Amino acid sequence: MISLLLLPLIELVIFLIAGNIIGIPETLIIAIGTGILGGILLKKQGLKAIRNVQVQINQGIMPGDAILDSFCILIGGLLLLFPGFLTDIAGVLILFPPTRRIGKNLFIRNIQRKLQKRNRVTIIHSYK
Repeated sequence: MISLLLLPLIELVIFLIAGNIIGIPETLIIAIGTGILGGILLKKQGLKAIRNVQVQINQGIMPGDAILDSFCILIGGLLLLFPGFLTDIAGVLILFPPTRRIGKNLFIRNIQRKLQKRNRVTIIHSYK
């Protein structure tokens, strides 16, 4: 929660530093350009991901990985639409397939750990 409150402040500081280093017009062009790029990538990769989900459903395959890809693409595209260098870097990393794969694996492991922890707590509570 605190990180969500600090993110805009950090982004603002980075914008100010970038404006001093490369100039205000250039910084604004980068911010607008990454927003446009985010919209284009979100549309292109998002449509492809939706088609993959539909193909897997039509083939009778549970589209778990394809749905997770779609979710990652949505998040990555939205991060690129937000102004800021940190959100842009995160968005590009999520949209780039090799780093998206790493992120998906970390996300899945995190969810599995939480489910295992919850199951242990449930088992402990059921014995009392």
